[in-house]
Amino acid sequence: PEFIPWQIAFAIFNAILIIAMLFIGNVTMNAQNGLIRNTEEVDGLIVSETIFKMEGEGLTHYMKHNYKYDESKQKIEDEAMKWNSTKETWEKDLCIRYTYTEKSITTEYYKWNKKKKDYIIVPEMTITMDK
Repeated sequence: PEFIPWQIAFAIFNAILIIAMLFIGNVTMNAQNGLIRNTEEVDGLIVSETIFKMEGEGLTHYMKHNYKYDESKQKIEDEAMKWNSTKETWEKDLCIRYTYTEKSITTEYYKWNKKKKDYIIVPEMTITMDK
């Protein structure tokens, strides 16, 4: 069948409209809890995620995660930082480290110690799960 130019234009307009609606729907779903995420990917892996909080008409910094992976592309670390609005800088908060064996995954939680300027393990939150 031969298409008339207005039919082609109408089909293109409908496709663009559907894509726009899906995009707006996705942003709205993410924004329902008042948080907006911005991720940075390298070689298909998310290496950083900045989370913004909706306040009034604008966005403010809220949290930031930095991720590290091993050579098998398994996540081995998740460092979380909170935004200090007074100093206008990110401050370390906690770090989650993952260890993989053939049969299990161990998750260790560390809390940032300002005095020691290092992460200190929180042993009661360490979890080992079978794969």
